[in-house]
Amino acid sequence: MSGNNARLNIFPTRMALTNMKLKLKGAQTGHSLLKRKSEALTKRFRGITVKIDELKRKMGQVMQLASFSLAEVQYITGDISYQIQESSKSAQLRVRAKQENVSGVMLPAFEMYNEGGNAFEFTGLGRGGQQIQRAKEVYTKAVETLVELASLQTAFVILDEVIKATNRRVNAIEHVIIPRYENTIKYIISELDEQDREEFFRLKKVQGKKKERAAAEDAVRAKEAADAELVGQETPTLQTANETGQLDILDHEDEDLIF
Repeated sequence: MSGNNARLNIFPTRMALTNMKLKLKGAQTGHSLLKRKSEALTKRFRGITVKIDELKRKMGQVMQLASFSLAEVQYITGDISYQIQESSKSAQLRVRAKQENVSGVMLPAFEMYNEGGNAFEFTGLGRGGQQIQRAKEVYTKAVETLVELASLQTAFVILDEVIKATNRRVNAIEHVIIPRYENTIKYIISELDEQDREEFFRLKKVQGKKKERAAAEDAVRAKEAADAELVGQETPTLQTANETGQLDILDHEDEDLIF
């Protein structure tokens, strides 16, 4: 069998019926939990989509402002890349990664933080110090926005895959597993009902046979009793001579006897 009418190939017994009902209940519970999980993940996914759209718009503005600031610094101070490389011994802006649990799904989250003091000691120079400081702040904001955008896009990709997998499982349980269990339960119930009807018919037939046998035995016993009674009525009884009117030679005295 195939499609929604498919059922498991199982021998119909009451134990199998109990097991299938437990499996059906478990599948329904799992379907409910997975559906709620999918809804929660979808809600978070939509929120992330809105934030990504906002950050991309913001990122364009921030990068435009950063480019203008860098052009202003280069116009005033000239090429300061060598001085920046000499002043920056280690990275001041760092990124740490952590994980966030969303309905059982671990989503990575990136966070930017400052480590150490101001690495640009030349910002106090007589020419271009203010522009350099402003450019630094603008680029710091740009890096922070990029880190946040990277975190959201990573979560976006992970959630997209998890939601698709969860929805596939929900659909499989809803349209394949649960109907299969329900059809199997219906099949077992119908087979058990048929077995009950056959057993009832068999017991009724056996009971009818017993009644017929008992009736036959009662008829035999009644006939035997009637025959015995009839034989008793036909048996002759002994009667005395007085009762029959005949002479008893023992009781009669013969006058012609010599003795």
